[in-house]
Amino acid sequence: MSEAADPHPRRDPGFEARRLLRGASHCVLATQRDGQPFAALVAPAFTPGLAALLLLSSLSEHTRELMLEPRCALIAIGPAEGPNPQTAPRATLTGLASPVPPEEVDGLKARYLARRPYAAPYADFEDFAMWRVSPGGGQYVGGFARAHRLRIGQLLPDPAAVAALAAAEAEILEHMNEDHADAVAAIARHLGGIGGDGPWRMVALDPDGADLAAGEEVLRLHFSAPAATPEAVRAELVAAARAARGGK
Repeated sequence: MSEAADPHPRRDPGFEARRLLRGASHCVLATQRDGQPFAALVAPAFTPGLAALLLLSSLSEHTRELMLEPRCALIAIGPAEGPNPQTAPRATLTGLASPVPPEEVDGLKARYLARRPYAAPYADFEDFAMWRVSPGGGQYVGGFARAHRLRIGQLLPDPAAVAALAAAEAEILEHMNEDHADAVAAIARHLGGIGGDGPWRMVALDPDGADLAAGEEVLRLHFSAPAATPEAVRAELVAAARAARGGK
């Protein structure tokens, strides 16, 4: 169904797909071996450029399959509008999986654990390794009969925005956590966070939103639109803090 015929118009389907993938607590990973499909539950984290990071054990069936056949897919599913599960939004990312090279492991593992802090106790086990799924395309389904096939250029965030925010991320995180800790906490509470284990901190940033963490609890702050510059991020954070404080 085309966007014009969609009775429930939404924002850009590529942006919606990224929001759903980045905010998902888990995804289903589809692999295959000798033509036999296999599905497993995984907890990815995503780089600013939307590569999926996976912490995988070599003892797992899906890891052994990826070693032989790197083509795979991930699907994230949101809440349904009612009893019919086909009203649920879902986003599929297809791509090629590969182990992260040793020189990149530390940086990407830190990003993964910022989103999945509960994995820290086993992240350094000998049989676990960081994998990356490089996107090749995808699909966003906004609900029943509202499917959008996404070419890679439609799915990925703007590379210039990714680069601009990567250069500014450390400074933005430090500024928010050191100078605006009260705003970070207010946003987290507004998102439904409990935060019983330590103060809320902003731990990661990308063009589509930010991750807030307190201990092992992590929340996703979705931006209203893709942010291409630090100034656009600031506007989103100011709006989020104002909404959290009741518009004050």
